[in-house]
Amino acid sequence: MTAVIETRGLTKAYGDVRALDGLDLSIPRGGIYGVLGPNGAGKSTLFRILLGLIRPTEGQATVLGGAVDAAGTLRRTGSMIETPRFPPFLTARQVLGWLARAQGVSPDAAEIGRWLDRVGLSSAADRRVRGFSVGMMQRLGVAAALLHRPDLVILDEPTSGMDPPGIQEMRALIRSLAADDGVTVVLASHQLLEVQRVCDRVAILNKGRLVREGAVSELTSVGERLRLQATPIARILDRLGPKGVLEGDAVLADIPRDEAPALIRALVEAGVDITEARWVGADLEGVFFTETGVARAPEPIQGVSHVG
Repeated sequence: MTAVIETRGLTKAYGDVRALDGLDLSIPRGGIYGVLGPNGAGKSTLFRILLGLIRPTEGQATVLGGAVDAAGTLRRTGSMIETPRFPPFLTARQVLGWLARAQGVSPDAAEIGRWLDRVGLSSAADRRVRGFSVGMMQRLGVAAALLHRPDLVILDEPTSGMDPPGIQEMRALIRSLAADDGVTVVLASHQLLEVQRVCDRVAILNKGRLVREGAVSELTSVGERLRLQATPIARILDRLGPKGVLEGDAVLADIPRDEAPALIRALVEAGVDITEARWVGADLEGVFFTETGVARAPEPIQGVSHVG
């Protein structure tokens, strides 16, 4: 597995505070990789080091096989860190043309139009950006990061300020970048459900250190159980014995996946009518809270509101 980003003992200290503390990380080429962590975990510091914006105190990092500040590396990397800002008097189309010239590239009208279309800004292409919402600025920032067709793109909170349809469109764009354009996407986000939906692998940071890394499918499969909604429940519980737990009007079966087909066949043969069978288990949010030690906010009580 070829790495697109590697860090070894990467440390960044600000006085007595270590934003990164001996970070060893290898991000594979291809696909979508999420970097997660609570505020202060070191995500933004890591991205700034990878983009050559700040230097580490100790350790080293390589991007696309080269030094982070090498001209060749920077030309092959796109990024959007925090909420982007552009000259307010320019239109979205003019912003991308201005950035193309700043990169030493002659602005191509068709290429600019293509990226505005892909990020969902075609209808606002000739509007001045001073009137753009936060979500629209995020879209324009993503287009700016992709304009020079990079091999790697680093995105910090790409769906910040977007409404649900916008988040869905951005998710589709990020997937298409990896699947259709061959771009490796590395992103940070606090929207853990979106990360679970879009990312192939994730790294969870806490206090500047790597606390968990792996494929999303592997991290969320731990503790999963088969949830069966069926009647009569007594027959299911009798069949499962100690491996069956009643949950409301359903039964949770603590069995491995390869035993599920045989169990379902046996239940049907025993006269059980199964209306639903699905796997439930740890989601990425649960893994995140467990690994970082951050307290999960209590679930609201349905039908009860608080005014204060």
